[in-house]
Amino acid sequence: MSTTCEKASSDSLAKIRDLPFANSSEAMARLPTAEEQNTLRRVAGRIPWAAYLICLVEFAERASYYGCAGVFANFIQRPLPEGGNGAGAPPRGTQETAGALGLGLVAATGLSQMFTFLAYTLPIVGGILADTRWGRFKTICIGTAIGAVAHVTLVLCALPAVISAGHALAPFIVSILLLALGTGCIKTCIAPIIVDQSTVMSQSVVVLPSGEKVIVDPGATIQSMLMIYYWSVNIGGFFSVATSYAEKRVGFWLAYLVPGILYMLMPITLVIVYPKLVRLPPQGSVVLDAFRVFRTIFERAGLKGMLKGGDNWNLAKPVCRSFVLADGGVSVILANQGASMTTDGAPNDLLSNFNALTIVVAIPLLNFLVYPALRHVGINFSPIRRIVFGFLVTAAAMVMGAVVQWRVYQTSPCGYHASTCTIGTGVSPISVWVQIPLYALPALAEIFIIVTAYEIAYTSAPRNMKGVVMGLVLFTNAISSAIMLVISPVFVDPNLIWPFVALAGVLLLSAVLIWAFFRDMDRDSVSVERE
Repeated sequence: MSTTCEKASSDSLAKIRDLPFANSSEAMARLPTAEEQNTLRRVAGRIPWAAYLICLVEFAERASYYGCAGVFANFIQRPLPEGGNGAGAPPRGTQETAGALGLGLVAATGLSQMFTFLAYTLPIVGGILADTRWGRFKTICIGTAIGAVAHVTLVLCALPAVISAGHALAPFIVSILLLALGTGCIKTCIAPIIVDQSTVMSQSVVVLPSGEKVIVDPGATIQSMLMIYYWSVNIGGFFSVATSYAEKRVGFWLAYLVPGILYMLMPITLVIVYPKLVRLPPQGSVVLDAFRVFRTIFERAGLKGMLKGGDNWNLAKPVCRSFVLADGGVSVILANQGASMTTDGAPNDLLSNFNALTIVVAIPLLNFLVYPALRHVGINFSPIRRIVFGFLVTAAAMVMGAVVQWRVYQTSPCGYHASTCTIGTGVSPISVWVQIPLYALPALAEIFIIVTAYEIAYTSAPRNMKGVVMGLVLFTNAISSAIMLVISPVFVDPNLIWPFVALAGVLLLSAVLIWAFFRDMDRDSVSVERE
């Protein structure tokens, strides 16, 4: 074991000497002393181009995913607009919203949350297959093929002839099932395979061209790689702006066709990146290992010990503590809220793109300015603090959502039946742009919660569990969707204030519990386990 560790450190030091920011005549490329650990600034190492190309794959996948999913609510909930073109687009110059199937808010919430539930549950299966049978790259390729079939089916079900004949529902359900399956294979592998490309395996001291000594840190490198990964995710998410206008101006067939075309970037990029990629082989039965971990904890600490923090989880190694509470369940309610407000011709689901826009703007600021500045002045904005802060920000957004919904009810011509109002303009005079903070604040919180959860999942899990542990992190979104599926029948007027209130309370409670149980979690030292 010691020989392996020495070899890993030696290889890492050799790679550090090649870092572009290191002065070749002065680069020290050695392990830091205890004093240097406490005094020197920590920086991220070089990120290989293969990692950026995989981020391009993720961009294409997320752009197609969000581009389609962003218009699902209107496609399912609302009927074909009278006087429209038959493809779902409303007449120009009206306040009407695009629609196709006309199944109502409950069905829209149910089908949308079923899709989200599967899209974030199946990554566990994809992670198991990647870790035990196929490897990450092959699993991504298989998921890409399945997703391509899903996109073709989506376009077919949105053709005007299919909608008018009443045959759109069955192929639509098939397409979202296939899209969820493809996502399950892709999503669980992308972040791990990006971080697999890291060349920084241990801390090393180097000298910058300015003469400053710094520590090239694997933890900072992984954080930077995952921030870039999540930035690419949300660049793709911003693409739903195009599909929102496509459904409004032309129809749903175009709203599904454009993401499908963009999706074709994936196989092209995968072919290009293949020769340059670090591809780790499958490592064995992760499921049995996971069960052994929980069995050991239970035998030594009991059920009470499994629910506690402290040292009980250290009885079984390795272990990963991951926790995320998703607020994705309110997305349909927010879209419905927007449809009850004055849009002035803008699609009611356009504002959901402010989620991605906020992340696209905030990640470079955090990654290149805020986080380095905090490290430079010695402020430890640790993973647990980031997660708790994210929960508090999201709770504040939910409180704002409840207030906005209350004001919509107060000002709608139909009062507390605003969602189905046909009196006068049919909408509240409140501008839909009031919803911007309801999308922007949770987006900011995502950076602190989701990216940190990915970081903990990758760095804490052993090499034969990285895929399935990443799947478990994603599964927290599925739990949120499952809860929303159960309670979606109450998401009708006049009850639409209470989902915001309930979620705000849950988020506040979660923030308190996470701080209480995990505030002592030490993440200062990160080691990356690699073959």
